[in-house]
Parts: sequence; structure tokens; C-alpha cells
Amino acid sequence: MFIPTLSDGPISIRPIRVRDARPLERELVENRSWLRTWEATSPHGPSSFDTRTSIRSLLANARAGLGLPFVLEWEGELAGQLNVSSISYGSVASASIGYWVSERFAGKGITPTGVALATDYCFYSVGLHRVEICIRPENGPSLRVVEKLGFRYEGLRRRYIHINGDWRDHFCFALVREELAGGVLKRWKTGDVPAGEGSVPEAERAAAAQQLPIDPRR
Repeated sequence: MFIPTLSDGPISIRPIRVRDARPLERELVENRSWLRTWEATSPHGPSSFDTRTSIRSLLANARAGLGLPFVLEWEGELAGQLNVSSISYGSVASASIGYWVSERFAGKGITPTGVALATDYCFYSVGLHRVEICIRPENGPSLRVVEKLGFRYEGLRRRYIHINGDWRDHFCFALVREELAGGVLKRWKTGDVPAGEGSVPEAERAAAAQQLPIDPRR
């Protein structure tokens, strides 16, 4: 699958490359304490930290038409990653988006801009119908991203993804193409995101705060 370079002002998303392995690894190591809480892990135990192999896997997935792996940049400098994954076609026509940004670039609007660029590309170039983002209830900065962009809250998924050593609950948000007249980026930039769109109902926040009982047979 073709992976474009997309930009808005100083913010760009571009295709990830194998030669990005070293700078990405440096950012991941330097931001370990910043990112560890939100980092996907294996339920089968620790896995090796091999950025080059990870990039090759993402690129193979893209060649199969199942993903769009991007690097986030600020004024040409690597700032993080954004990955469109689980691309499905046909009667589903959907995908999921995940991302991280280095702490030193936080607050510059990089993540919402990158998500908007990627979502618009999925809708209007790839031809997808639905894009989903799942976020841990404790991840305030990511929740602000979907609220800014107007991703609609769809519900709480219990123990949905293995993060930082355990199965974690996630809030699910999504947009479908028919909800947007001119795209996600344009709607955000013009201030046309409906008030309250992307916010999580208080009852759902309370439900997320209630931990499921642990099965002693685990």
C-alpha cells in the first residue's frame, strides 16, 4: 500500500523507514518513563526491544495492505510514531489508529494534527468507512486528542489490550466518513467540532474506575 507524506504547517506524518530505527530507539529510550505506562506488552512475558525488526514488520504489514506506518515530525525532526493498523476492506472498511509522541514535543498539537491527517487519508484516499481509537481511561492527554477532533465515544472495553504488563480497560472512540462534510482536520481547524463530542459520560468514567474481580485461576 502507498504510504504518503502529509503535512499541516510544521507538522508532518511520513512513511516510516528502516533507517529510522536508530533515532526512534533513541527517542523511546529517552522517553521511557514518559511512555512506559501506555506501552503495549506481551501477555506471554518480556519481549526483546528490537526497533529495526519492528519497523520491518510494520512495512511488511503495509505491503499486505493491512497498515499505514508513519513517523510524526515537527519541522522535519522526528517526534514520534503513528500507526494505522487492522485495516479491513469490503463490508467493514475500517481501521484503528495508535500513536506516541516524545515528551519534549508535547503540547505542540502534533498528535491531533497527525491523527486528523491520517484519518482523512483513510477516508478519502484509502476509501475506508470507519476509524477507531482506543484509549486507557487514565490517559488524559490522549483523551483530549479525541475530544478535540470530535471522535465519538462508543463504550468501555474491559481488559482490551495488554499494556505495561497487564490487560487494561480502554475507552473506544470512532468516526465514520458520513459524519464529516470536509474532513477531520478542516472541522477541527474551523472550530466546527460539535460541543461535547468525544467526551466520556460520567457514568462510564465511574464504571471504568471499578476494577473487575481477578480470577484466582489466572
